[in-house]
Amino acid sequence: MTEQRPTIRLKPKMNARSIRHGFPWVYDNELVTDRRTKALAPGTIAVLEDGGREALGTVAVSPGSRIFARMLDRNPEAAIDRAWIVTRLTRALAHRETLFDAPFYRLVHAEADGLPGVVIDRFGEVAVLQPNAAWADALVEDFADALIEVAGVTCVVKNASGRARALEGLDEETVVLRGALDAPVPVKMNGATYVADILGGQKTGLFYDQRPNHGFAAGLSRGKRVLDMFSHVGGFGLAALAGGAVSALAVDGSVAALALAEQGAELGGMGDRFATRKGDAFDVLAALNDEGAQFDVVICDPPAFAPSKKALEAGLRAYERIARLAAPLVAPGGYLGLCSCSHAADLSKFRNASARGIGRAGRAAQLIHTGFAGADHPQLPQLAESGYLKSLFFRLD
Repeated sequence: MTEQRPTIRLKPKMNARSIRHGFPWVYDNELVTDRRTKALAPGTIAVLEDGGREALGTVAVSPGSRIFARMLDRNPEAAIDRAWIVTRLTRALAHRETLFDAPFYRLVHAEADGLPGVVIDRFGEVAVLQPNAAWADALVEDFADALIEVAGVTCVVKNASGRARALEGLDEETVVLRGALDAPVPVKMNGATYVADILGGQKTGLFYDQRPNHGFAAGLSRGKRVLDMFSHVGGFGLAALAGGAVSALAVDGSVAALALAEQGAELGGMGDRFATRKGDAFDVLAALNDEGAQFDVVICDPPAFAPSKKALEAGLRAYERIARLAAPLVAPGGYLGLCSCSHAADLSKFRNASARGIGRAGRAAQLIHTGFAGADHPQLPQLAESGYLKSLFFRLD
C-alpha cells in the first residue's frame, strides 16, 4: 500500500462473521458513521475494520448508497491498480475460455468475479465495459489497458447506461476508450446470428445471460409456430428458427431493435420465416387474443418489472398479467416461457405470480423447466441478488 488510507469501522456489536465468510457488502447502518466517513468521496479506497479495530480488507466506499462499502480485496494493504485489475481479468478470462470456443460472452460479472459494480461483455475484438461503481470509473483507463493486455481486444467501449451509476454520481456518456467501432457486431449463438448495436442499443447491446434459455426454447420449437414477446434483437425468436421453428413473430416496442432482429434473421438465412410487430407488449398480447391467434410456443421476456423492493408488489401483478394474457395464445399441448430479470422478485414469488396468471386464463399447466443465467454470469453464494434471472417453461393443456 503506497498511501495512508482512511478507515471505516463496523459498529461494536456488529458481527463480522458474514464478511469474513465472503459477503461482499457493508450496509450504512452497520458502520460507525460520523462527519469524516460521510464526507468520503464516492469510490474512495478504504480499510474496513471490525468493531475491535481488526482489519477485514480493502473496500470501496459509496457514502450516498445503502451499500456503503464493497469488498475489493481481503488484503487490507492491497494495491488497487492496473496490475491488480490484470490479475482479476486473467482469472475471469480463464473461466470463460473453458466455457466457450468463441470470444462472445460476459467476461466479468461484478462481485462474483471480484470486481464489484463492474460488468464487461465481450464481442470478439470489442470489449464493452460498464463501470457502475465510482471506484471502477476512476480506474477506467487502467481497465481499458488491462483488457487489451489480457484479452487481446482491439476496441474498448465504456458503456454508461447502468442505473447504479446515478447513485454514485457518475456520468451517462458512452464513449470508445480504445480503438474504433463504426458498425453493429454480428454474434453467433445457438445456431442463430444476432446483431449487437454496442453504441446505441440497450445495455451492452446483447443479453448474453439468456443464452442457455434461448437454447432450451429452441429445442421445443422444431416444427412449431413461435411468438417472441419483448424480443429485443431477436432473442428467443431467432434461436427458435435456428432450432427448426416454421415461423417466429417478434414483438418489441423498439423499431431499432426489431430492425436489428430482421438483420439477424437475414444473416442466418431465416428471413422468410421471421416477422416483426412493433407495439406495447400488453396491447399486442390483447390484440392477438382478439384476433384469435394461436402459437405452439410463446415466450415473454420483459424488462425488470420489480427492480426494487418498493416495486415488488406492482411488479408481481405485472408478471401475473403477462401470464394471463399470454396463456390463451398457446395452442393445446404447447409451451409457455415466462422470464424475469427482477432482483426483488425471487424465484418463488415469480413462479407463484406466473401460476396465478395462467390459472386466471383458465389454463392448466405443467412446469417442465426452470432456467437461469449462463455460467458466464456466476453468482456469489452469499449474495442472493446475483441470481436475478429466472425463466419458467410450462406445458399447457
